[in-house]
Amino acid sequence: MICRQALIRMVLVLLMSSAPGVAGAHDHEHSHDEGTPGKLELKQGAKWPTDTHLRQGMDGIRQAMREKTAELSGGALSADQAHMLSQKVNEQIAFMVQNCKLVKEADAMLHLVLADIIAGADALAGQDMDKARQGAEKVSHALENYGVYFDHPGWH
Repeated sequence: MICRQALIRMVLVLLMSSAPGVAGAHDHEHSHDEGTPGKLELKQGAKWPTDTHLRQGMDGIRQAMREKTAELSGGALSADQAHMLSQKVNEQIAFMVQNCKLVKEADAMLHLVLADIIAGADALAGQDMDKARQGAEKVSHALENYGVYFDHPGWH
């Protein structure tokens, strides 16, 4: 349940910050638990456990990114394509918000990965294509980190 509540807060912050005119009109405070770690680490040398919904959501994000690999690497990604990619990523995040159930410690580690994915998706949604490419790189790097720190069978 912790995973769901924290992800809902993160998604709401993302939505509020990207909605025109709403960010300034909405005064909110976003904080993590005092015990939230500042860097990714393994659980006593082992990867963190995942659940089916987390794996499905992360697979969806990875697939969305792979579908645009040629455009991303060739610099041919249009602003519309970047925005659509951002939407696909955010849809998967919303799915995970609704369904993910991890233990507290794994959830705290997941927040670090998702923070980078959300920041990358936010950059993809803008009109600045240099920032969009940087956002795509941020998402890709977060996906790599996910595979290093989380036990997701078949993740390569």
